[in-house]
Amino acid sequence: MSDSSPLPPVRLASEAELARDALSTPVLSRAARLARWAGPDTRVDAGGGLADAQLPAAAEVLGLDGDDAAALASEAWRVAVDTGLVEVVDEEAGTVTAGPDLALLTSGSPLDVLGVWQDALETLLADASVPDLDDLVDALDEGGTVDFSRLDWDPQAEADFLDRVLANLYLLTVSEDGPGEGPVPLPALAASAIVPGDMGEPTNDVLEQVSDAMMRLDDQFRVLEPVGLVEYRPVDEALMADADADDAEAPAEPVDDTDVSRYGMVRLTPLGLYGLRARLLEAGQAAPAVGELADKGADALLDGTAAFGPRAAQAETEQWLTRRAPLAAARELLAAARGADAGGPLRRLRCQQALSLVGAEAEPALREVLDDPELGGLARVWLTERGAADVPPPSEAMVFWLTVDTVAAQLAAEGNSEELQALVEGLAEHHSGFFAAAWRVDHPATADVLEAMGRLHPDKKVAKEARKAAFKARSAQGN
Repeated sequence: MSDSSPLPPVRLASEAELARDALSTPVLSRAARLARWAGPDTRVDAGGGLADAQLPAAAEVLGLDGDDAAALASEAWRVAVDTGLVEVVDEEAGTVTAGPDLALLTSGSPLDVLGVWQDALETLLADASVPDLDDLVDALDEGGTVDFSRLDWDPQAEADFLDRVLANLYLLTVSEDGPGEGPVPLPALAASAIVPGDMGEPTNDVLEQVSDAMMRLDDQFRVLEPVGLVEYRPVDEALMADADADDAEAPAEPVDDTDVSRYGMVRLTPLGLYGLRARLLEAGQAAPAVGELADKGADALLDGTAAFGPRAAQAETEQWLTRRAPLAAARELLAAARGADAGGPLRRLRCQQALSLVGAEAEPALREVLDDPELGGLARVWLTERGAADVPPPSEAMVFWLTVDTVAAQLAAEGNSEELQALVEGLAEHHSGFFAAAWRVDHPATADVLEAMGRLHPDKKVAKEARKAAFKARSAQGN
């Protein structure tokens, strides 16, 4: 989780909403109840765990019964200790007292509450990477100590694998072409962490690794759901039944193994998005959040949203605009959009998109740049779209410059997309002699744009014209 490439921005719920979600999670709410229940007579063992004799009383306080009541009570106590809700004051005597962080849950800020929850999450993440109890029992040696050499388990490798899976789940959730708030099938998530990106058809060995990973993740997400990281629909147990079972042991209902939801479905909660982003930031990953640029200048907004998808860029820009008067905002945006550097076209595209959200009060700012060689074209577009009067027609040179600038921006934003290919085809079709004039355009990206048009246009004759024009443009730039 320490890759340096920036992730798409995440839209986070407010800290107040997230803190309420954190307080209502089973893991943290149980830990808080045990911390308030603990008193002078509460005893712990040498490791700080609740003494076995007190587990029944703790389970009763939590309203737990059944076979797993003691285990859940023990888990809640460990979380209370790990998060500072409970403090061991005398290890030898095994006595405890309320921890310094317990008061934060009622009188602290939302950020304080989220800090306690984050500590609880770390405890559960560590638990999720530990082999299940049956495996540990099988690995006990004659002295009753776990012989880790008997386990096919590398603690660091397990933790790294879970981190990688969670990072992929985060990326899928925040990407504009991902499922968003929808669930992700467990097989797809497991495959994303195992199958190499350049592998065509997975081998049987890789598919077996994916299947094993699904089973591990099924156990791990069951552990992580109570802390509020994910919402999880477990793997259907009928699918895990022995395929060679006798008819008498076979399920009464036939198993539909084509229903992907039966293989497990997982989605990050709003709280989970917050928690994973915090871990990514701590690991040095660039993980932006929508709203972080709202109090910065227009230059930071246009540069910062350059790599954002359209929806995220609009959401960020809307927050930026709400803090400024329309006319002042327009002037600041236009000033920041200038520049002949490689990032200039995309800044101007983001500027144009931002100005589309500004009302008529911004008109004076657009009229002020009508004669600007870099901004005059987009200013005319803005004014014309709003039905403004007395908009001077653009010169042919300005039209061609704006066209090159627009294609350069689209290349930077989307690469060789279908939308850009359609734009290229439209330009070549509706502007006869386009390439004969375009190579002369005094724009630093002219040659790159023409080369891209030659690469994207499906008509070989037109593509050849574009490449010739690109050669002329590059020769002219070299002189």
